[in-house]
Amino acid sequence: MQVLGRSAPARRLTAVTAAAALALGLAACGGDDSPSTSQSGSGDDQVTIRFSWWGSDTRQQVTQEVIDAFEAKYPHISVQPDYTSWDNYFEKLNVGAAGGDLPDVITQEERFLAEYANRGLLADLDELGLDTSAIDDAILDSGTTDDGLVGVASGVSVHAPVADPAAFEAAGVDLPDDTTWTWDDYEEVAAAISAGSDGEYYGVQDYSFLEVVLKIIARQNGEEVFTEDGEVGVSQATVASWFQRSLDLQASGGEPSASVSTEVQAQGVEGSLPATNAGAMAWFWSNQLEAIQSAAGRDLVLLRPPGEADAQRTGTYLKPTMYYSVAAGSDHPEEAALLVDFLINSTEAGELILADRGLPSNEDVREAILPLLSDADRVGAEFVTDISETVVDGTPVPPVGSGETTQITQRINSDLLFGRLTAEEAAKRWIDEVSAAIS
Repeated sequence: MQVLGRSAPARRLTAVTAAAALALGLAACGGDDSPSTSQSGSGDDQVTIRFSWWGSDTRQQVTQEVIDAFEAKYPHISVQPDYTSWDNYFEKLNVGAAGGDLPDVITQEERFLAEYANRGLLADLDELGLDTSAIDDAILDSGTTDDGLVGVASGVSVHAPVADPAAFEAAGVDLPDDTTWTWDDYEEVAAAISAGSDGEYYGVQDYSFLEVVLKIIARQNGEEVFTEDGEVGVSQATVASWFQRSLDLQASGGEPSASVSTEVQAQGVEGSLPATNAGAMAWFWSNQLEAIQSAAGRDLVLLRPPGEADAQRTGTYLKPTMYYSVAAGSDHPEEAALLVDFLINSTEAGELILADRGLPSNEDVREAILPLLSDADRVGAEFVTDISETVVDGTPVPPVGSGETTQITQRINSDLLFGRLTAEEAAKRWIDEVSAAIS
């Protein structure tokens, strides 16, 4: 997707807002370690803006440190934290949207970005003069709709199998050559680990609860789960093949039974098979390696998705872990844009956040923080850097209603694993229900 005005000079400041942005210092947020250094605005009237995000207590503490650093740099701006858990975040945000009381700076997730943009709730960050010159165009495209750049990625990660070398060794199975392995190899390796370890390890955790794996497979087949026009773009045959492989793995013993798979899926990251030393492989985002490895108590590795070498094209893509948006109705859009600029472009902020919100989308900040990362996060960062060379492009912004896809996928996959649906029936139902959700 090519966005008009994406060239470097036009992207930094639009003609409409250049003068205003310069006067307000919008492109001047990071000090000597960010793209611009102006300190203008320090004499402005005191304003307060709200910044919302989801996450753990640790993220809250780190974010407060970032806010403190921002307020020290811009003493005329006070930032009011507005955070909650992931489970409650969008419910609270929707209430604010309905009441015309959205935070000034909003942390967004890709499945809901188009919905908020289509309702006219998000400002165009290009028009606010946000400097995005150190962010790859493919990543910027992922936050761009017909309404402009409505979200800028905090960081990126890739989805891939996490593997436990100790489990492979115990089963007498070599780690695969992940530059060449196929989906058939994936099945064979999983079955061999379950058999070779005498049941001590499952070969792989069930993958078909996760529509992101379907996205990768669809792209390998020259398709997209969602097209740029906001329609389902993956074929029923591809979805059926994806589901069938899960059934085949269950039948071979390469993955657990339906009841165990369902129980493990409900336990999240720290209850996954590799995290509990009960399985050799499971699919996760690269920035989750730290949590899985910490729970496992031993070193784990990331593998490239199978099928990349022999497919029509590679399916891997860089996914923004989350986005920063500015509310279209903000009373202080310039100050809100200053905060977004600080979060994205300041090395000072990057050294506090590290990889908590993904590997920084700003490539200069990313390079600066690499020496500060934990061993696991450094492994993840190096993996993202290496695999980025194979990435063809990004994925289109998911359409309005796509937020329901996760629940649809999990419900249908549960029926599949327990034998209530065939792979073909599951695929048809998946296509029908997702199409209805986005219509």
